Amino acid sequence: MTAEKGTSSKEKVAHLKAMDVSAVWHPFTQMQEYALEEPVIISSATGVRLTDIDGNTYLDGYSSMWCNVHGHHVPEIDEAIRSQLGKVAHSTLLGLSNIPAIELAEKLVEISPEGLNRVFYSDTGACAVEIALKMAFQYWQQRTDPRPEKTTFLHLNGSYHGDTLGAISVGGIDLFHRSYHPLLFPTLSAPAPHPYRCSFCAEEAQCNQGCNIAVEEILKRDGHRITACIVEPLVQGAGGMLVHPTGYLERISELCRAHDVLLIVDEIATGFGRTGTMFACDQEDVRPDLMCLGKGLTGGYLPVAATLATDEIHEAFLGEHSETKMFFHGHTFTGNPLGCAAALATISKFEKDATLEALQSKIAHLSRALGKISELDHVGDVRQCGFIAAIELVANKKSKRPFPVEDRIGARVCSQARQRGLLVRPLGDTIVIMPPLVIDLPDLDMLLQIVQEAIQSVTGGSAGG
Repeated sequence: MTAEKGTSSKEKVAHLKAMDVSAVWHPFTQMQEYALEEPVIISSATGVRLTDIDGNTYLDGYSSMWCNVHGHHVPEIDEAIRSQLGKVAHSTLLGLSNIPAIELAEKLVEISPEGLNRVFYSDTGACAVEIALKMAFQYWQQRTDPRPEKTTFLHLNGSYHGDTLGAISVGGIDLFHRSYHPLLFPTLSAPAPHPYRCSFCAEEAQCNQGCNIAVEEILKRDGHRITACIVEPLVQGAGGMLVHPTGYLERISELCRAHDVLLIVDEIATGFGRTGTMFACDQEDVRPDLMCLGKGLTGGYLPVAATLATDEIHEAFLGEHSETKMFFHGHTFTGNPLGCAAALATISKFEKDATLEALQSKIAHLSRALGKISELDHVGDVRQCGFIAAIELVANKKSKRPFPVEDRIGARVCSQARQRGLLVRPLGDTIVIMPPLVIDLPDLDMLLQIVQEAIQSVTGGSAGG
């Protein structure tokens, strides 16, 4: 870090830390508690490691909030951005176009599930979801044979699709969303699959498909008024990294088709290799009507998101100017050339480096290593889907009794991990492991060893005790 003229490096560091506490309002952070701790301010990064202004280096155990794919400071992505910067940094997509936006749309259509032939750009995952909701609603209102009664949405309990009001309306995490309830539009919700704490088959040896049956019953009763069903495919992220049973997504897709309900898949967290395939939908050959992308789309470099739609949905918005059937939605930085260039380089690197093929052995290695962690006294459940893993900590392993909220067990484990050189974040008392896809096995082993040590340090448990 270069000090300003007349200011020592030590003084600059102190100033940054003071201003971080006094001026920056951090997301999903209790600032009263944050002000009591020494802030970690990242100054540089390379590969799977981040360095702070004090010179401390950390393994990036959560891919800088689930978005980093190929690591930090990737030469190919850096060069793609530099090259585009020498041409044009931004030009509106409202009535105009640009080369990277066109080329990225072509590529997304090529690699996404069959039928998703239209790409609408935005800035964030939440915006991509808002767009999908508005498209779905407007589609039913103005297609050739309108269905004006279709005005509500179906979502899963414990789901998370972003923090804008539409995304919150189809969310299901009370902790995040209850304050805004008066602002939200009404929706329908279905019980989410949660094999560890299942309300349907807790007393049974095998899954009784109760979660699928619940969705089927809702669609039979209310399908005539449901615009779309929105799901996070295979894994519900912020709801606790809940891994859905095999075949659940495929069955939801079948039910939506049977009851004339659109299917929206939120691949913002699961897309671009996280579940072991390019998209989670690929694993059950699901072809949604709308698909939301973000996070890993640009390799974690720039805020670009996209909503992909079928030709059938797109055609409902075509007409004469006087019919006002166009999609009245847009963002200033829609289709930003720099972001699209980064996304093209990110996808190209998947192909050039055979990233998905190389990932399979890491997924298997992660699975084996998690088995050891699952034996710890206070590890109730270990969940994994591809290169996504979650460790749920409990006060009592046999009864599955959780720790008291005020104990802040998850936060304390992550704090201990940070002291050992690893950055991870909890979801309550569930520790999420989601490193960049390029992490090598020695670093993956180091990550898991730190997590185990941090859990034992905070809970006092032992392996198999």
